[in-house]
Amino acid sequence: MLKLLNHLDPATDDGDLPAAPDELAGLARAAAAGDADAASTLVMHLGGSMFAIVRRVLGRRHADIDDAAQDAVIALLGALPKFRNECGVAHFAHRIALLTALAALRRARVRLRFTDGSGDRELDAEAEADDVASPWATTVSTRRRVLVRQLLDELPDVIAEALALHFILGYTVDEIAEAAAISPNTVWSRLRLGKQALRRKLEGDARLAELLEVGG
Repeated sequence: MLKLLNHLDPATDDGDLPAAPDELAGLARAAAAGDADAASTLVMHLGGSMFAIVRRVLGRRHADIDDAAQDAVIALLGALPKFRNECGVAHFAHRIALLTALAALRRARVRLRFTDGSGDRELDAEAEADDVASPWATTVSTRRRVLVRQLLDELPDVIAEALALHFILGYTVDEIAEAAAISPNTVWSRLRLGKQALRRKLEGDARLAELLEVGG
């Protein structure tokens, strides 16, 4: 297992080794049958993007990024025997990474509530290192990211998943429907509910409203 997790190198989390869907499917079948080399190669192909998904959901400075990424890989390998290639191995892996990150987000919130009672506290200084926007634009963007992560923590799982797949990972409605084995209409409904909740949260955030007014 440690050999597999060594492929989760943050230095390479912006992309995976190129592989055709058929190659990934073959590796997944072999890994599910107990082939350790196939499992290792599969993680080499998918580990980078799984790490990137976890980091995008949690934020670059979240303390649980590495643990959550490792949990995602372990969950992927554990789920392979039940995988039937309905949505493609990459989509399957990315959805597992997303669900693992959402679970880590919620565990962190619970931990904060039990340790210091500040479950609503977030890092407002979370601006990404590669942001090159103006200080005002960066502050607004950062605050929005904080609110989105709070929202993902508060929403029902299925709505949070659809919202994150669409707006954080850029999946289309049809891709989300295929990955989750649901109808596109169900995805649209979940996205609508998620967007309504986000709109209410943005309207209720006095600090963001003040920033937008000042910036305007």
